[in-house]
Amino acid sequence: MRRHIHVATLIYLLAMIAAIVGVDVAFFRNRLSDRLIVNIGIVLVFVAFYLRFFRRP
Repeated sequence: MRRHIHVATLIYLLAMIAAIVGVDVAFFRNRLSDRLIVNIGIVLVFVAFYLRFFRRP
């Protein structure tokens, strides 16, 4: 059971990294400050979803 939790967390982190890199490449290639703000926003959204759906009660 413990292994499934680690695999799910790893997949979740890889999805977050893919979303950040995808948004960076697609929209904010040369704008550093905008990239930073959007990346922080993406991480906060992923953290909120993690705490809402993946954390054990």
